[in-house]
Amino acid sequence: MVLLVLLSFVLLVAAGAGWLYLRLNANIDTFDADGIAADRPRAGASRGQNVLVIGSDARTDGNSALGGGDSEDVGRSDTAFLLHVYGDRKHAVAVSIPRDTLVDIPPCRLPDGTWTQTQRRTMFNAAYSVGQTAKGNPACTQNTVEKLTGLRVDHTVVVDFKGFAALTDVVGGVDVCLPQDVYEQDLNPHRTTRGKRLFTRGEQRVAGHRALDYVRLRHGVGDGSDIGRIKRQQAFVGSLFKKVKSDGLTPTKVLPLADAATRSLTVDPGLGSVDKLATFALSLKDVDLHHTTFVTVPWRYEGARVAVVEPDATRLWELLRADRPVDGADLRQAGTGEGPSGRPATSPTPPGTVPPSGAPRAGAGTPASPSTAPDRPMPDARRADDRLCADLSYG
Repeated sequence: MVLLVLLSFVLLVAAGAGWLYLRLNANIDTFDADGIAADRPRAGASRGQNVLVIGSDARTDGNSALGGGDSEDVGRSDTAFLLHVYGDRKHAVAVSIPRDTLVDIPPCRLPDGTWTQTQRRTMFNAAYSVGQTAKGNPACTQNTVEKLTGLRVDHTVVVDFKGFAALTDVVGGVDVCLPQDVYEQDLNPHRTTRGKRLFTRGEQRVAGHRALDYVRLRHGVGDGSDIGRIKRQQAFVGSLFKKVKSDGLTPTKVLPLADAATRSLTVDPGLGSVDKLATFALSLKDVDLHHTTFVTVPWRYEGARVAVVEPDATRLWELLRADRPVDGADLRQAGTGEGPSGRPATSPTPPGTVPPSGAPRAGAGTPASPSTAPDRPMPDARRADDRLCADLSYG
């Protein structure tokens, strides 16, 4: 989704529409780079690029009208994934980090210029709210991801509730499938009554507020876990990606898409202008949905929280650092918490060995190819939940 949004800027800049350039440029918000840690992975450590995408659940700036709750709540990172674009600029893998994952949050900068102490075994999504500022703390989330993965984050992009709803409106909605009716209480389990019906069973197209409710839905479908919701979000993003591409980026469609995107994104200073966004998008123009894989960091439940499984996670970060494909045997429980038989997964291929897919050895300089691209390509996904209704036993 983000890649295609950014691609729209390329067409606009190429068209040379000066007034449009100024309008979009004025829309773009950036966060303070002073909060990015000085002690971080070195630049150029991987042939690929790493982009952190954060979905904020902040209620500030009018977002409470869509998400409910306190209008002053700065929120947390409701959704986050690290997109690794391989050195061939044709393949990519997006690694979701569950919001309930227990991590160490490294020192982060506060509004007064001081830095916090390291917070041990804290929920991942809390990093975004460090400092309790109206715009959140994307730099702290970036620091946390770099600490967790050992990978340098080249760019960070934040999308809020309003932005997501606007983007789905612009593309005319996305078709989804739900195996059962969904009610207000499913979206907000604190309600004392079931409330009105939000979604009916079966196929339907969702856009705007309804699309936001759909991707935020956790209870009432599947096992009610955040992991299940991540899978639904991954499938939805894949379908949205495909919808934009199939509609074509004509000038009449590009303008509202670009306008909605720039109004909803907060980016690092390296992407803080239309020129910078266009240059970045141009470098990714050959990345295709069929060569993009969504996985989840290896995980297991630890009480009500999520713990990162080692050495599985370290193996994943090593593969990405070496710009090597992620093979299914390397991440057997990624996104499931279980091995293929339903039993707890054992450790996959030991670090330092070659994945059984025939992927190139680290340092070989061979880019990922379609046959050895990451382990679980997104489905064709005419409807975002087609595979989920069956594969996740939603009904």
